[in-house]
Amino acid sequence: MKKVAVVLANGFEEIEALTPVDVLRRVSIECDMVGLTALEVEGSHGIKVQADQVFTGDLSAYDMVVLPGGMPGSVNLRDHAGLIAALQVVAEKGKYVAAICAAPIVLEKAELLVERRYTCYPGQEERIASGQYVTETVVVDGPIITSRGAGTALDFSYRLVDLLGGDGASLAKAMVYEG
Repeated sequence: MKKVAVVLANGFEEIEALTPVDVLRRVSIECDMVGLTALEVEGSHGIKVQADQVFTGDLSAYDMVVLPGGMPGSVNLRDHAGLIAALQVVAEKGKYVAAICAAPIVLEKAELLVERRYTCYPGQEERIASGQYVTETVVVDGPIITSRGAGTALDFSYRLVDLLGGDGASLAKAMVYEG
């Protein structure tokens, strides 16, 4: 069974974090919410979430790591040296790393966007020096997946399902998604 970690830092965007968790769990993909520094994590809109576990410095047991955007959540992820190191290990092993909204700034810090196409929340590309910015809803370039923001969270999540061997289109239909 595939395993996914959604890493939550204080100030995360709730829709971008919880939509992938919900969608992946609907198709029986194991998905852990990993609090960056604590079990209780507060989103950018004041919603508190109880994570399944706290980040230990090692994400190598996961097939995919998902980074939600939001501010200051994305900055908190970007500025955590242990997370950057763990993401580099995950990427070196050829596993998926996904980021939505402002979270591609974390991928930039981890040097995972070099010579890759990516997307992000409009304006965040100005904070990213490497890679090729495009305005597609979801961009998959090898093991790196990026998306634009809260409004693209379902598209992003269905694509994650597909990449992990599930059927995102069937799930979208069952959820009456017409995007």
